[in-house]
Amino acid sequence: MARSLFSKIYRPVRCQLPLHRRRFLTTGVGSLVAGTVLTTPWSGAISAREASNSAHGPIRITDIETHDIKVGYLDWLQYELNHYYGPSQRTIYVVHTDNGLYGLGEGEREPPEVIQKYIGTSPFDWVGDDTSIPLCKAMYDLMGKAADVPVYKLFGQRHRRWIPVGSWTVSTHPDHMADTVKRYAAMGYNWLKYHLSPMENVFDQLDAMQEVAPEGFKILFDLTRFHHYGHNPDLVERIARYPIAGAFEDPLDTRDVDGYIDLRNRIRLPILIHGSALGHSFDVLRRAADGYIIGHNKLNQVMQRAGLFAAARVPFMIQWVGGQITRAMTTHMQAAFQAASLPFHSDCETWKSDVTNERLEPVNGFLRVPETPGLGVTLDHAQLDRLKRNQPAPQGPFILKTRFKNGTMMFNMGNPADAHFMVLPDGRRLIPMSFDAPLSTEYWDDDGTAEYKAMFARIKSEGMVLERTE
Repeated sequence: MARSLFSKIYRPVRCQLPLHRRRFLTTGVGSLVAGTVLTTPWSGAISAREASNSAHGPIRITDIETHDIKVGYLDWLQYELNHYYGPSQRTIYVVHTDNGLYGLGEGEREPPEVIQKYIGTSPFDWVGDDTSIPLCKAMYDLMGKAADVPVYKLFGQRHRRWIPVGSWTVSTHPDHMADTVKRYAAMGYNWLKYHLSPMENVFDQLDAMQEVAPEGFKILFDLTRFHHYGHNPDLVERIARYPIAGAFEDPLDTRDVDGYIDLRNRIRLPILIHGSALGHSFDVLRRAADGYIIGHNKLNQVMQRAGLFAAARVPFMIQWVGGQITRAMTTHMQAAFQAASLPFHSDCETWKSDVTNERLEPVNGFLRVPETPGLGVTLDHAQLDRLKRNQPAPQGPFILKTRFKNGTMMFNMGNPADAHFMVLPDGRRLIPMSFDAPLSTEYWDDDGTAEYKAMFARIKSEGMVLERTE
């Protein structure tokens, strides 16, 4: 991306995000910084390179270690998350330079040809990296360490010292949802995000969560563009009446700009769009959403969008999933990007251990931005070795056993290899479903009984079983 284009996108603006009526931005974020000036994203990196060259001379990447790890979920989340997704795994990258520094990255395993691109280069060659999300974290960790500055300074000014962060779970039985709220609140979170699933009644979940939630605790409901009986606005309006309701993500197809504008006019709570089918163009300019979620985009795309959102005065969050390395990188970005003021999600709170000596933990829903050089986290070699050997129990196919309040039973195939089914069942073209049907679901693992084997065979043959009970 040419520097001249970035200069246009990141032109100085006086930015006060105009969503005062939305409680999401006052209770979950605190007061927003107003009247600050956004600087070019290159200035910090240029200064850092000069400082690094002065201290070390030109540095080069000599080696990149890759370590595949499997991390267990927290004990109280293990059962549900394992049935949705199976054991969690990711790759840890340890990048070495010729002057003895190392940088940390993590994420999906990159092919050898991608990793090889970084060998022999300078970390500063990867400012605004558009090649790899996992390795860009290591590049910025190295740049910060080489220049003796925290990563946020590589992007420019720090716009906030404390960063709002949310927690995450999956849709499950109302009693477990209530327990999740209590546990995350005790851990210092005041936001919880989850994807609604038609396998559970959202109002049963809401009643249970509302009963135990401390004052100020909020839920971000991700509807994943699933059409509840083909009409989500009515559902969103009813959910919004609960005090615990905080915001809604993807309640409509993101191409439906007029629908989003109408929904914003009807709902008192913030409406967020994750990604953009229109490339953050007309939807942003027409104010289709109160805020945006940038998830799984490479760094250069995040930087471009950050300039757009600041110029348009639209808040956003960055959603990169990972462990403490990812949480640290996202914290620095949310500190440096002027409009990145919404609570972000990295999901690292769902895992019981990690490979870093430091852990960024929330205080009243906020993370303190690290001020040490680089990302602010260091490698715990003993934990890395342990997690490389860790072998969590696999989760095979199972039966989703759903009971309606009138006694009807529904049986579907559950499988972590098809994790989206419990959130987006329409892909199997079986039956129209909703988020408020009077039902509840349990997981039926293979217990070796003839009854299980017979039902498993029926589901494989029929796709789904729906039957009355006498």
